Amino acid sequence: MLSALDRSRSVAPPGFSRWLIPPAALAVHLCIGQVYATSVYKNSFVAHFDSSATAVGVIFSIAIVMLGLSAAVGGTWVERNGPRKAMFVSACFWAAGFLIASLGISTKQLWLVYLGYGVVGGIGLGIGYISPVSTLIKWFPDRPGLATGLAIMGFGGGALIASPLSRQLLSFYDANYDPDVATSVAGGGALVALFLTLGIGYFVIMMFGVANMRVPADDWKPEGFDPASIKAKPLVTTASVSAANAIKTRSFWMLWIVLFCNVTAGIGILEQASPMIQDFFRGGDGKSEVAVATAAGFVGVLSLFNMAGRFAWSTTSDFIGRKRIYMVYLGVGMILYALLASIGDSVVAVFVLLAGVILSFYGGGFATAPAYLRDLFGTFQVGAIHGRLLTAWSAAGVAGPLIVNGFLDAQGKPGTLTSSAYQPALFTMVGVLAVGFVANLLIKPIAERYHEKPAAAEKEAVA
Repeated sequence: MLSALDRSRSVAPPGFSRWLIPPAALAVHLCIGQVYATSVYKNSFVAHFDSSATAVGVIFSIAIVMLGLSAAVGGTWVERNGPRKAMFVSACFWAAGFLIASLGISTKQLWLVYLGYGVVGGIGLGIGYISPVSTLIKWFPDRPGLATGLAIMGFGGGALIASPLSRQLLSFYDANYDPDVATSVAGGGALVALFLTLGIGYFVIMMFGVANMRVPADDWKPEGFDPASIKAKPLVTTASVSAANAIKTRSFWMLWIVLFCNVTAGIGILEQASPMIQDFFRGGDGKSEVAVATAAGFVGVLSLFNMAGRFAWSTTSDFIGRKRIYMVYLGVGMILYALLASIGDSVVAVFVLLAGVILSFYGGGFATAPAYLRDLFGTFQVGAIHGRLLTAWSAAGVAGPLIVNGFLDAQGKPGTLTSSAYQPALFTMVGVLAVGFVANLLIKPIAERYHEKPAAAEKEAVA
């Protein structure tokens, strides 16, 4: 049965529509995007395990770190074995993570949740995130930004589905839980049932993606597409660069810095979104003009901007180029952060618009990265190279919150802060984006000495 997952058994037949591939990739990314919805049951975890919010927050941090590490370590394996097998492995690890975590919840062993959702589930996250990338790029050589944007959009949108779904499931399993009250706490039994339901449900959905994933035949190309047109674009190579050689190039590490800076800046807002909008409009009497429910809605709006940016900006990069679109993410991002720090507290609508566009750049940076890698290093081992690049995400996932929380801790206690308390952190992010902007300017075409010989590339592709 497992042989059906081999790359050789998943070659698309003649006449197969390439537009069936993005839905298959979405089936995986929408499921693993649930990792952004962990805040839904955070309070319930704190009460159930009788622990601190910090201890519970470590679950998310472990998962993101493991995402980057597993993507980096397993990237070459994913390229060698093909998307079907990789997506199947991802589904198994992701589902197993929920099941192990449910055991930890039922026995009140928090370390089992760390192991299950954090480590095991995190491996599923990393493998699942990169598994369809190189295949999408090969199916859409004419529109790689659009293709990867369609799939990675699902990762940003996964929380939009998982958040309300988790709340409704908790209310179904626990009659005392109110999904409309942010401070409502679900019991341990409901949490166990939630994790079992999500683990099984996500596995079934991800298997739909596995069943429908195909790779193009070696001689396939889109109707009307001329491969020679790629050569006319700056920074784009038609040669092959291995993952081992890619990390030896300056351009790879410049792009690593670019992604790190873009994610660090964006995640700083994302992590503080709900209290941030309340603090920005807190009056002298200590009360905020923004209600808790409105702040929760603001988080949902940011998720929409995040998701839309992944598709819209990545698609735009197909027309204006990857380097130019990152100049927009980073250059315009600096202006928006400065405006947010200086006039963000003037009107709520202005604050929401500025933060939303910043988050759209954050999402767009993720979705455009695989296409940027394809331009620089070719399609040979782009999935493996992408996996190594995602370690920038892991590092930024630690750095962004540390920078923002460090400044805020020095300004006062949560619930008493105002917009001025955020200014040092926001202006620091301007500097972070400036570093990324310079790094993007330093990205150059890959020197010929790093190119693979045609025979070696063909042998690896067949294997």
